[in-house]
Amino acid sequence: MRRAFSGIPASRGIALGRARVRIPHALEVQRETIKPEEVDAEIERVHSAIAFVRAEMHDLRQRLHGALAHEIGEFLDLHALLLDDPELLQGLDTLIRTKRYTADYALRKQRDRVANVFLSMDDPYLRSRIDDIDQVIGRLHAALHRRDAELHGIAGDILVTDVVTPAEIAQLQAQGVLAVITTMGSQLSHTAILARSLHLPLIVGATQALTKTNDGDVLIVDALEGHVIREPDQADLTAHRKRVDAFKRERKQLNRLRREPTRTQDGVDIKLWANAESREDIAEAHGLGAAGVGLYRTEFLFLGTHEIPDEEKQFNAYRDAVLGMTGRTVTIRTLDLGADKSDDTGLALRDEPNPALGLRGIRLSMAREKLFDIQLRAIARASAYGPVRVLLPMITSREEVVYAARKLDKVRKALADKGVAVAESIPLGTMIEVPAAAIALPLFISKVDFLSVGTNDLVQYLLAADRNNDALGDLYTPMHPAFIRMLSEIVRTARKAGKPVSICGEIAADEAFVPMLLALGIEELSMHPGSILTVRKAIRAIDHAQLLQSGRALSRAVDREAISRWMARHTG
Repeated sequence: MRRAFSGIPASRGIALGRARVRIPHALEVQRETIKPEEVDAEIERVHSAIAFVRAEMHDLRQRLHGALAHEIGEFLDLHALLLDDPELLQGLDTLIRTKRYTADYALRKQRDRVANVFLSMDDPYLRSRIDDIDQVIGRLHAALHRRDAELHGIAGDILVTDVVTPAEIAQLQAQGVLAVITTMGSQLSHTAILARSLHLPLIVGATQALTKTNDGDVLIVDALEGHVIREPDQADLTAHRKRVDAFKRERKQLNRLRREPTRTQDGVDIKLWANAESREDIAEAHGLGAAGVGLYRTEFLFLGTHEIPDEEKQFNAYRDAVLGMTGRTVTIRTLDLGADKSDDTGLALRDEPNPALGLRGIRLSMAREKLFDIQLRAIARASAYGPVRVLLPMITSREEVVYAARKLDKVRKALADKGVAVAESIPLGTMIEVPAAAIALPLFISKVDFLSVGTNDLVQYLLAADRNNDALGDLYTPMHPAFIRMLSEIVRTARKAGKPVSICGEIAADEAFVPMLLALGIEELSMHPGSILTVRKAIRAIDHAQLLQSGRALSRAVDREAISRWMARHTG
């Protein structure tokens, strides 16, 4: 029977395939006890399952390569830590030995106990970690029965479930799964970001998906508009074929824009920078005509390794990025480890009570001064091969900017005095991703040469809503009057000081937000290379002067509804 429902498009695309329904990670096990003589064997069964899952996760970690290893490995490492947590696992032996519970029921009881501890915490980031606990418990439960805990998709499947982790997204895409529909989630979550980079259609927030879909149902997924049709009729199939043809034509038209200027209808040039962390990203950005690299993530060198990269390794990576852009500016962000990007070198603390607000970004660089010197020397040496800028993450005060500026100048001069080739000057910029930096901007803007607004974190910190917490998907949004006004003030302050400002968060890559950003005075956007052509097309359809005029009304919006209405009027 034909049914239709909708959600929020999080990764563009269209698909037609069979539904594969995965029920949420709830562990429903009835209370059951064992005989005294069975206790030792049951405990051994648990220990065997733990060892099996450890080996399984280690094997998965080893199979990851390239940039995905850094993105996905963070989550696997967190799950490995949970697997070794005595709070989670040591109690299993006690429950089996003293209560004589079966391993399955002991696992459920231990899961509920630990989950209640997390749910009672005030910190939303820590409360959201319950999803990771359920992932680990699910693996253990499957191992007890030697069922496969991994989600194995079949080419042609469309996954329908409650939530999907970044690790699963990469796995599903590699297996040929056509699309993913979830009942929860956010357009700006790590899962959505990764799905877009993999070009895997994703619809989130489809609250009716699990109740309206059965295993094996044929689904049409329109992740351009956020629509899903179950058991489509002939008219639906005909319309789908037309949509697919139109989407293919759109991609061909986009490819024709590779060498076209990023210019509005009334002749205003907008700079499109690329976010990058690998030579492949650099090559793609160059081929798509990016103005340069607006954000080169240096932390990828520190992830997936137990050794801190020395100056030579860092220099080679930065130099290759500069050479790859053939004279276009490369903006190198200093080390941004911490929060959800913990490494294996021991630099980022793993046991911080609130890692999102912990020792990360510039704070970590200041705490590891010798490491900061090594990185700045490597960047300064790379500056001899082409235009380079330095970008400081997690800035909150003038003192941090002054410290970094003096250190960069000292490092550059010391190298020059030794006869090492370096640029005569290296522009310095700051990330504006903490409300304190936005508010204090007039106090330190004279010390920097450019600004880059990290909207992912700025929205998160401004609204006190963890972007990785699916339960807060409706709260975590750039369409909030506080964010609009803060961004407008950042642009005003930068323009008054004559300093360029760019957006490097995920909204820069979303054509739906392009009119909003341009209306607020933004003229530089930095994004994953895969989004450059889509954004360029959107910009070429815009009348810049009209948008700027309507931006006044946007800045005066009093609620999300007013912002949504404004965007509906100005989005093609």
